[in-house]
Amino acid sequence: MQTWSTTEVPKVPGVPRPLRLYDTAAAEIRPLAPGRTAGMYVCGITPYDATHLGHAATYLAFDLVHRQWLDNGHQVHYVQNVTDVDDPLLERAARDRDDWVVLGMRETALFREDMEALRVLPPRELVGAVETVPEIVEAVSKLLAGGAAYRVDDATYPDVYFDHTASGRFGYESHYDEPTMARLFAERGGDPHREGKRHPLDALLWRMARPGEPSWESELGAGRPGWHVECTAIALGRLGDGFDLQGGGSDLVFPHHEYSAAHAEALTGRHPFARHYVHAGMIGLDGEKMSKSRGNLVFVSRLRADRVDPAAIRLALLSGHYRTDRPWSDDLLGAASARLARWREAVARPAGPDAADTVARLRDHLSDDLDTPAALTAVDAWSGQALTGGGVQSAPGLVRDAVDALLGIRL
Repeated sequence: MQTWSTTEVPKVPGVPRPLRLYDTAAAEIRPLAPGRTAGMYVCGITPYDATHLGHAATYLAFDLVHRQWLDNGHQVHYVQNVTDVDDPLLERAARDRDDWVVLGMRETALFREDMEALRVLPPRELVGAVETVPEIVEAVSKLLAGGAAYRVDDATYPDVYFDHTASGRFGYESHYDEPTMARLFAERGGDPHREGKRHPLDALLWRMARPGEPSWESELGAGRPGWHVECTAIALGRLGDGFDLQGGGSDLVFPHHEYSAAHAEALTGRHPFARHYVHAGMIGLDGEKMSKSRGNLVFVSRLRADRVDPAAIRLALLSGHYRTDRPWSDDLLGAASARLARWREAVARPAGPDAADTVARLRDHLSDDLDTPAALTAVDAWSGQALTGGGVQSAPGLVRDAVDALLGIRL
C-alpha cells in the first residue's frame, strides 16, 4: 500500500537527548534503547470515515517519537497498518450503498492527505489487512497446530478462536482484572456470547465466509481475518518480535494490543512482543470522547477545507500532553493560531536572543515523555524576547530549524 510523501527534517546542532516514554505494561516512564535502527509499529485506521482529531493526536504523538529518534541519529523502521476489511467498514458501505473496497480506498487516500498536511513523517511501510491475508492465514494455522487456537463447534460457521490463556501472560500489558476485560471486550468489537467458545474472552482469528461478505480461499477455509491477528502478522513479518515500540490510542490497550501481543507470543514463544507499549490520550468534544460511534467528530479535512492552517491544528493538539485525555475547542485552535503567528513573527526578525539554551530546553522536555506543553513554553519565551529586538543573527534560523525538526511545525 502506498504511503504519503515525506518532508525534509533539518539537522539541529547541539547534543540530542535519549528518549524516555511511559510504558503501559511497566506502568512507569522508562528509557528506550533502540539499536542503529529503531522499530516502531503504530496501529492505523479502519477507513470507513475521514480522519478526525482523535486520530490526528495519536499520529502526532508517534511522529514526535519518530523525530526524537532521528535527532538521536537512529534510522527508523516505522510500520503502520490499515484495517481495510472489518465489520465497521462493511457496515458503513452497506448503509451508504457503497462498494466497501472503493470506500476503503477513498478514505485511506484522504487519510494520507491529512497526514501529509499535518507534516506527519510517513511510515516506511503502510500495510493493508487485505494484502496480508496470506500471512494472517499462516499465523492462524500455526496457532491451530500449536493448540493456541481452536474451531468453535458450529457445523455451519466453524470460526477459529484464540485461547486467550495460550501465551501464559495474558493481561500483562493492560493490568485489567477480568470484569474490566469482559466489559471492554464487549464494548470494543469482541463477541463474548458467541456460542461454542471455550471462554467469553477468546478472540476471533478467522471468520468463516458468510453470504454477502468478502472472503478469501485458504487452508483455513474461505473466510476473512479477525482484527487483532492482523497487527500480529504485519508487525512480526516486518519488524520481528521484540521491536522497540508498539503504539496507538489508549482505547487500544485492551483488547487490541493485549491480544495482538498474546497472539505473537503464543506464535513465537518469546516475550515481550514489543519492548515498550505507548498509548496516546483521547480528544474530546463537548465533554465526551471524540468517536465515530458518538458522531461528535471534528475532521482534519473539514478544518483544512475551512482554510485552517494545518500548523495551527498541529500546535493546538501539541499544547496538551500526549497521554492526557483533553478537549478540543474553537478557543484552543484560536490560541494555537495566535501562538503560531507570534513564533513566525519572531523567527522572521533579523536577529534574536541566543537560541542554544532554547534548543537544549526543547530537547530536554521532549525527551522526557514528550512534554510538549513545556516545550512550547520554551519557544514562547524565546519568541517574546526576540520580538523586543536585537540579539544574534543566527538565532532565528536555529529556532526555526529546531521547531521544524523536533516539533514538526514549519515557521
